[in-house]
Amino acid sequence: MTGLGRALGMGLLTLGCWTTAAGAQVFIASQPRPEFTIGPLFVRASVAPSLGPVTIDIFFGLVIPPEVTIGGLEQDLFLLWPSELISDSALGAPDRALAEYVQKRGGTVVGEGRVALSARAVAGTGGERPREAVPGGAPFVTFVREGGALGLSSPVSFIRIPWTPRLANPLYMTDLKMRAKGMVKDKPGTWLEHAFWGTRHRLVVSFHEVRSRALFPMYMQHRDRVIRLADEPAQIIAEFADSDHLKIDELYPQSSKRQLSETRDKTETVSLYLDRSEGLTPQTLSIQFGYFRGLQSWAPVLIPALAFLLGNLAGPIVREAAKHLRSRLAARLHVGRRTDGTAARERGVILPRETLATITPGRTTYDEVVRLAGPDFEQHEQLAAPNRRTLVYRGRRLTPERRRSYGWLSTVDHWEVEDHEVEIEVEDGRVRDLQARVRRSRLLTPEGALP
Repeated sequence: MTGLGRALGMGLLTLGCWTTAAGAQVFIASQPRPEFTIGPLFVRASVAPSLGPVTIDIFFGLVIPPEVTIGGLEQDLFLLWPSELISDSALGAPDRALAEYVQKRGGTVVGEGRVALSARAVAGTGGERPREAVPGGAPFVTFVREGGALGLSSPVSFIRIPWTPRLANPLYMTDLKMRAKGMVKDKPGTWLEHAFWGTRHRLVVSFHEVRSRALFPMYMQHRDRVIRLADEPAQIIAEFADSDHLKIDELYPQSSKRQLSETRDKTETVSLYLDRSEGLTPQTLSIQFGYFRGLQSWAPVLIPALAFLLGNLAGPIVREAAKHLRSRLAARLHVGRRTDGTAARERGVILPRETLATITPGRTTYDEVVRLAGPDFEQHEQLAAPNRRTLVYRGRRLTPERRRSYGWLSTVDHWEVEDHEVEIEVEDGRVRDLQARVRRSRLLTPEGALP
């Protein structure tokens, strides 16, 4: 096996969840200090509503300096990819030499196979751009690293891109197409969020991110062969199908661009141009998104409407329930000592016997009655006797009959009711007659007896 082909450190499509490292993809040449660079470069990740394996297309070309002869550059290229790949069995058997190469460098192989590789013309006639498939595609090995305090690492893949004349042809771009597992990961959320807004997901596409525990040792061994970006367009692109049911919540960085696809129907794209001046500094495109169905599509309208409706209904319901509960507790519970005088509840005016005894017909004046009994009375007058009027004082007293007492708290068996009514007839400014009546009854609850 030859070595490593040129470097194209590019974005991987990892739908990471929080601080999960996005991983990286880095192109490596077979020979040290490669004289060519990568450009243009487009890494496109296509996400479907099913959120299954993500289709990755890496379009790239080589920029070869004019003074360098192509004949001396022929070599295989290698790509480090941060997730597990799905093999296309129609392309042939795995490359055992590639698996042995990884194993000798401490990797544990967990999968191997081949992915599609083709060359596509930059321009064509009649809108058609010829595509030439490379027989056998590109072999790969998926491996992990075991042992150590952190245990088993996440799977990563090592892909060999065979050299073809089209790689050095500026009229063609190479397309490495593969399907990657585990690129889309769910964002944690409550059941209420999942019910109304659906599950949210995160997609992270990064460039030159080599800090993955399985990738970093391989990068360190071949860092003198990493292929850098040329002064050509380089872009990370994420495509989301079924844009009618897509909701993108967050984009990072803010310089990323969001728009509808120019070539695919009902597809939304998010893109980020890579800055060559950043060197090997990781550049990341992060997207938080979700697909909604049925009731979830109406959630932005239904939830505020439901909150408004419940808010208007809950107020009267809670008030009535609280009023009913208060009445029930007031009817059956009493707080206070048996010997205190606060047990009885009163309404209106109840005149004591002592006060009534001081009111003498024929002697007590109207002003004296008001001073002794107070101004809270009903006044009845007769048209036939304009000098005569009747003052009526009414009041009610409720006294609880307690059943059991627990210190200051007592249960109430029933309520004793006393209705007091005093009529004082006044003629020519003096009391003519006085009548006092008391009616007694029993109630199970004081509800309605007092306000």
